[in-house]
Amino acid sequence: MTQATGPWRIKEMTPGAVRDRLLERPTLLVPVGTTEQHGPHLPLGCDTIIVERLADDLSSAFGVPRVPTLEYGVHAPSPRWPGGAALRRRTLHRVMNELIESWEEGAGVREFVILTAQASEAHLEALSTIRTDHATVQVIDIFSLDFGRLLEQPGAPIQGGELDTSLLLFLAPSLVQMDLAQDFALTPQMLARYRPGHTRRLPAGSPGSVGFPSLASAQKGELLYRFMLDQVSTCLAGT
Repeated sequence: MTQATGPWRIKEMTPGAVRDRLLERPTLLVPVGTTEQHGPHLPLGCDTIIVERLADDLSSAFGVPRVPTLEYGVHAPSPRWPGGAALRRRTLHRVMNELIESWEEGAGVREFVILTAQASEAHLEALSTIRTDHATVQVIDIFSLDFGRLLEQPGAPIQGGELDTSLLLFLAPSLVQMDLAQDFALTPQMLARYRPGHTRRLPAGSPGSVGFPSLASAQKGELLYRFMLDQVSTCLAGT
């Protein structure tokens, strides 16, 4: 196998280059992001930025091509924070089915690794129920990893808090406006209604995020990202 240098982004490759890369390993990385609010301090494409960087680094490490990112997912949009847009579960499911079918039949791909950063049950269901004839599909929700000791508040809801704010401070610091960050603690009553994994609107009074972005730092973000990359690399190496 030739040494991987990547990242191997198929939108920047010729058909012949894609074919040669897939002959070495018939695998595609498929990043799926979102366009939604994560508080007044983070960009709408927060989740997308994270999975794009992860896809690039995995592509470089394993010599696996990565497809263009699908930048919309399933979540609860709100007119309170303009710019966000969501897909319905069945729409995302259909789009992904058609894309996977095209790559499986047209390029002979036999393994798809979908990378996402959205804990919505409907979002994950749309991705994990894709139909294929021969290929395997592995869906990795990076926010489902156990970051435990790397966070001051492990297990807290992920929406513009300590975890994703730290990651963005490391990956794209110029896009973070920490002077606008606002902590928002969930009461037990709010937490009962705002359950992670469910496509629910944020609690009244929320600035578009929940949790404690004040706990975030670029140094913490680097540790979180390296941990994430190591964990996902193990999954990819084992396939």
